Amino acid sequence: MKLINPLLILRILSTVLLLETIAYLFCLPVAYIYKEAPAPFYWSAAITIALSFFCYLFSRKADPDKFSNRDGYLSVTISWVLFSVLGVLPYIISGTIPSFINAFFESTSGFSTTGSSILTDVEALPYSILFWRSLTHWVGGIGIIILLIIVLPSLKVTGYQLFSLESSMKEKIHPKTKGIGFRILLIYLALTIAEIILLSLGDMNLFDSICHSFGTVATGGFSTKNLSLMYYSPYSQYIVMIFMFLAGTSQVIYYYLIKFNFKKVKQNEELSFYIAVVIMAGAIATIILLANSTGTFEESFRAGYFQVISIITCTGFASANYTLWPVSAGLLIFLLMFAGGSTGSTSGGIKMARHLIVIKNIRNVFHKLNHPKSITFIKLNGKSVGESTNISILSFVVLYLFIFMLGTIFVVATGVDPVSASSSVATCMAGIGPGLGTVGPMSNFAHIPEAGKVILSLLMIIGRLEIITVFTIFTRTFWKI
Repeated sequence: MKLINPLLILRILSTVLLLETIAYLFCLPVAYIYKEAPAPFYWSAAITIALSFFCYLFSRKADPDKFSNRDGYLSVTISWVLFSVLGVLPYIISGTIPSFINAFFESTSGFSTTGSSILTDVEALPYSILFWRSLTHWVGGIGIIILLIIVLPSLKVTGYQLFSLESSMKEKIHPKTKGIGFRILLIYLALTIAEIILLSLGDMNLFDSICHSFGTVATGGFSTKNLSLMYYSPYSQYIVMIFMFLAGTSQVIYYYLIKFNFKKVKQNEELSFYIAVVIMAGAIATIILLANSTGTFEESFRAGYFQVISIITCTGFASANYTLWPVSAGLLIFLLMFAGGSTGSTSGGIKMARHLIVIKNIRNVFHKLNHPKSITFIKLNGKSVGESTNISILSFVVLYLFIFMLGTIFVVATGVDPVSASSSVATCMAGIGPGLGTVGPMSNFAHIPEAGKVILSLLMIIGRLEIITVFTIFTRTFWKI
């Protein structure tokens, strides 16, 4: 019995590379419309399709029936790393980001839908490169694995098994994996198109509307402007705010809404908790801003709720420079970096369902102190959470916080100040984008030492794949028969 099936993994990687090739080609019309050099995308596509072809040649004899959990973990992890590594090609070939480390950081930030950037002047970039940056968000948001499931039905893998290893879409809403993929893609497309239309009705042109919609629906955060959403009108900010909230909502909720299954929507505790957290945190931010500024209530409301939703959903767009806010508001922003949107959304972070489970565990502990002989159960959405699932969730939260502390120590060791280091680790793990200190919304990550950028890039991938998927590969049991 083999531990892993290299040929099958190569076959999957072949398709992943084909998808990236197609993504490059989508940038060509933009290059021609704005009369820019198309060569970076032709060369990128040529290199990637060649690698895809070689992977396919070596894997023609792959036996799909031998696909295992181990193959799934390796395939998903390698796919995200490979996508990010090859995503540097347009940046390097065009000369917009000549350094490989910087280009890798930007590429990883795009595909992991983080939104952190090393670019000091975004507006100086060619339109085609700006489009590529935003497209990496959109592709990363939907998940390489979901697209792989849709376009590769010939691989008779246990599809849902592979699908469930991808970070953001874990709840099963249809018995067939292919069905899940198509439904999520349709929801994703509908949200994207709706936002493009609404933004185009405001002060954004079509190009900016598309790029910002890619970044919003994917909860990414790359903007075409140095000032992010501060550049645009309150109308555009409200539209982006609404769609950030929608993007942070589970795709499963939309599925139930389409099926008119309102009972399931009402029973979803995570949705109620998500809404409650957004309302409460937004209200606190609004009150703090109103009490410490001369602005109107509407300005405080818009700035407070925009940034709260942006951080909770891990999008990272900015409508204000929150590093200039009162210390209490800055602390609120930092704490929200560990929140995350709903499970089954494109957002990152710990996720609302896990926070809810932790709260229920704490409540049970207090209940046990008062009633030692009572038997308690953890329930979510009316169903009991198994002990193994409960332990897994609590372990994830502990591991997440441990990696955050360890990552902070490593980044501080590269010479970054503690505030900037801790917030950059938190924001990269959760896929948010801007942090605090020298990596705030009006700053960038250009000044971070190269070693720090590599660490943060790896944390983006680890966070995107929700830690366990990556760390499983490095356990002793993974390599035992």
